[in-house]
Amino acid sequence: QKCIRAGGKHNDLEDVGLDTYHHTFFEMLGSWSFGDYFKKDAIAWARELLVDVYGLDSDRIYATYFEGSADDGLEPDLEARDLWIAAGFSPEKVLPGSKADNFWEMGDAGPCGPCTELHYDALGGRGDVGALVNADDPTVIEIWNLVFIQFNRDGRTGALSTLPAKHVDTGLGLERLVAILNAKPSNYDTDAFGFLFEATRELLPEGAAAYGGKLGAEDEAQNFRDTAYRAIADHVRCLCFALADGATISNEGRGYVLRRILRRAVRYGVSTLGAEPGFFAKLAPALAASPYGDAYPELRAELPKIVAALEDEETTFAKTLDRGMSYLDEALFALPKNGELAGDDAFFLYDSLGFPADLTALVARESGRTVDEAGFEAAMARQVQMSREDRAAKAAAARGVSAIALGAAETASLAEELAATVEVGVADAVPDDAVSASGLVKALFVVDDAGAMRRVDRHDFRDGPAGIVLDRTPFYAEAGGQAADVGSLDVGGASLEVRDVQSYAGYVVHTCVAETGVVVETGAPATAAVDADARRKCSINHSMTHALNWALKTRLGDGVAQRGSDNQPDRLRFDFSHGAALSLDDLEETERLVNGVIASSRPVQRKLVPLDEARGIPALRAVFGEAYPDPVRVVAVN
Repeated sequence: QKCIRAGGKHNDLEDVGLDTYHHTFFEMLGSWSFGDYFKKDAIAWARELLVDVYGLDSDRIYATYFEGSADDGLEPDLEARDLWIAAGFSPEKVLPGSKADNFWEMGDAGPCGPCTELHYDALGGRGDVGALVNADDPTVIEIWNLVFIQFNRDGRTGALSTLPAKHVDTGLGLERLVAILNAKPSNYDTDAFGFLFEATRELLPEGAAAYGGKLGAEDEAQNFRDTAYRAIADHVRCLCFALADGATISNEGRGYVLRRILRRAVRYGVSTLGAEPGFFAKLAPALAASPYGDAYPELRAELPKIVAALEDEETTFAKTLDRGMSYLDEALFALPKNGELAGDDAFFLYDSLGFPADLTALVARESGRTVDEAGFEAAMARQVQMSREDRAAKAAAARGVSAIALGAAETASLAEELAATVEVGVADAVPDDAVSASGLVKALFVVDDAGAMRRVDRHDFRDGPAGIVLDRTPFYAEAGGQAADVGSLDVGGASLEVRDVQSYAGYVVHTCVAETGVVVETGAPATAAVDADARRKCSINHSMTHALNWALKTRLGDGVAQRGSDNQPDRLRFDFSHGAALSLDDLEETERLVNGVIASSRPVQRKLVPLDEARGIPALRAVFGEAYPDPVRVVAVN
């Protein structure tokens, strides 16, 4: 699996180049179980693969297990410990690990659980080195993490609940394994990187030193030359693979992560190695010509697009780098050794000169100084506070209330006693005016004062909004980029306003509010009425995103890939990836094509189709990576 690890909670970007085992891009071996096998089999098979198949010395492998957490009320994972011992590991090589190292969470909410890691003593022959496990020692390196997903964390309260089924998700770093199997001192000493070091040196001034593998003080003495080599080689892999898969460099989201990576590499090349601006894009052909291009043909097929994107970004950054480095060098020179750059100066570099904050911190660190990160964050917070408050106010006014969101625990509880909601508005051959239906209130959910989700049998709407699950509903839950229906529920003669509709594991939740005191109980009959005008406007805009998708593909070619859409009653937004900004001619032709679709008044048809059959429909456009149901609803224009 191709992996990029450079943003969010699990972020290795700042470590890349400074050591020999972190990467922004890497290839991961993995195994999964969704409710089938669990700890016993996962642990036995991991030992079998490493020792019996790959031939690693079991005496040099250390396993860690979760030591427990009093804050979460969790006991040590002694089951995992005992299973490793049963698999043949000596007890002194099975070590407890902290929550930070041995409890896996992707974010502040969602599925999570204890993990067990395997670490390998790359040197061997030196006795017990258990003290070096998870100590950032490159000679005792983590190679495999086995995650046992058995809990769900509530994002509101932080509380853990047990999942209805237990899962396994493991990841083994290919680069680290290759280094061990080939008895290389680090990942960067394998043939995954050597050719990139040589390609980089060929772009440097005549007589430039080759990569030497130095770290720490030794590398500092040569102006971090080998750190620069490592960072550039890693970063060109990351950017080329990302761009080949349709990602783009931009100012937000993942596009901004790619921009940070590129600028970090360019700064190392120009300022540390003395490369000419524009050198970085010239490394892409070397990667495509390597065995990576054999294994991943998209690197060759998309090479012109990749090179063009890198060249454009390098050109833009060259001016920023000159201005930023001039200001930063002067500011750092004025500080004593071990001094601290003021947060306001760092923010000026970021806000006014466009110089990335992580580069400021990196340059400061290389000069023996630090950055007042708290001051930087405070300056950032002052600037964004007003715009954040304005956005929040607009969002609150638009929706009026937060949606009631169900997690795994709630849907598992519903599944034990209720059938999924029958969605009468999205069945096969439903007319556009199917905007009403009668049903029964099957479940009520509220958020209590502590922020926890609770299922109740009775709710007084004077106490706030509630999520209502019906057995049948005409409401369209937000999906496929189309906004959820709005409308009303009549329950026992009282009217509730439906502000949001979401589907969780087949259960449609209507987030409702009431102007006056209304009491609703489970089992009560309800009549649902959709705002037909709002739905029709959403539907029209949704159809137009497909027309726009077709027009862009017609004008720009197969390189266009949909990345998302947002279809509201009053507007539409269509997200797509393309290697360059659209020209005026591109925009005009796209507009002409879409207007042609509108003027032609073509019929719109829809049908539920088996998923395999749908994938074979000529010209069908689907979003890469999206999970589609089977059967899937297919909409065709003309």
